[in-house]
Amino acid sequence: MGPRANNSNGVWERLTPRRLGWLLFAGATCVFALAEWLRHFPVELDPWLYGEVEITTGFLALMFAVIAVTRFRGTRDRLSLILSCEFVIVGLTRISSSFVIFRHPQTNPGETLRDPTTWVIGCTVVALLMVAAIHVERRQPTARHPLREIAIALCAVVVLAAALSGTHWWLPEDFVVNPGGVFPRPGNLFPALVFLIATISYYRRPGYAHSAFDHSLYITTGLNAASCLAASQSEHPLDGPFALAVGLQFTSYAALLGGALLDNVKLFEHVRRLAASDPLTGLANYRHFIDALGSEIERTKRTGRSFSLALFDLDRLKQINDEYGHAVGSRAICRLANALRLNSRAVDTAARYGGDEFALILPETGKDAAREVARRICDSIAKQEELPPISASLGVAVYPQEGDSLSAILASADRALYKGKGRTIRSLTAVS
Repeated sequence: MGPRANNSNGVWERLTPRRLGWLLFAGATCVFALAEWLRHFPVELDPWLYGEVEITTGFLALMFAVIAVTRFRGTRDRLSLILSCEFVIVGLTRISSSFVIFRHPQTNPGETLRDPTTWVIGCTVVALLMVAAIHVERRQPTARHPLREIAIALCAVVVLAAALSGTHWWLPEDFVVNPGGVFPRPGNLFPALVFLIATISYYRRPGYAHSAFDHSLYITTGLNAASCLAASQSEHPLDGPFALAVGLQFTSYAALLGGALLDNVKLFEHVRRLAASDPLTGLANYRHFIDALGSEIERTKRTGRSFSLALFDLDRLKQINDEYGHAVGSRAICRLANALRLNSRAVDTAARYGGDEFALILPETGKDAAREVARRICDSIAKQEELPPISASLGVAVYPQEGDSLSAILASADRALYKGKGRTIRSLTAVS
């Protein structure tokens, strides 16, 4: 048991807390050095470009909020709830602030920069709520009253943003901006520290699922920590360090949205697979079987190449259930399903047709070849050493020779199946 666990978590276990700490330290050092270099480099971010980036970042935040609230409605996951409410407010704030930028695009290059409210407050709100979300997830991960909790979370985000905004403007100018210092905008160090705590927490959080959504959370918090660290080096409006900070923040939001979308794609694929497969055997279910049979009929009409349909019925299932129990009966069904899976081609469709009935669609296969495949399947389950011994009856029909429609080919294969089952019953009676 131990070695398996170590193998499955190989990459996870190799990144120890010490190595993670060194990785974060190296990243922070590189960002600080680059921002410090840009601080003395004569480059400025175009105000119109900054406004467009703000609008795009806002829409990225709103799109993620929609995905997160959809996830919450399906899973009742409080982490998704807090994130959705958080990014609704952040997205609206970013978009609204961009209109102010477009209306007053000109700035005085010699003017020192007091933190824009939308920037510093937005970063601080996101940082605090990212930490709050994981704290709530640890204490009580599932929501009991979704609508009520959505309203409470939205109110909490608004109150927090208003309180931080008031605190920001109450602080003295020389505390917010310190031109010429090691950190000209020291206020950005607080959200950077909170984002760093969030990065470590999301990376090492209990019940880590290794999904794209989980990966995007700690990548986003790490990039935001770097963004705030870069912004702490900004001395003038839209200078080099601030442009670096804006770029890192935009990348973080894009990574978050990309991770959420990729996770949704995998989730939808998983749901589609579950909807098309039998939960016990993993073969195609009845609905998928009917769709595949209809598609094969249409293909035969186009190409003129016939196909065969083989039906199988597990013998004495009721007797097995009565004598050994339903768990053994379910195992007998899976044994027949495994025989179909192992003895069919990639182009064939093996399905659980009913409770103890199975079907196998064999494209471009004549009756003799189909019977040979069906007999091979029956022989393979008869040779199984697992107890109790099982057997299966079979019936084969060919389209369109023995039925020129979906219902007709099914009826023809069903009649052949019960003729074979009748012979099996008579032989068992004769033996007894």
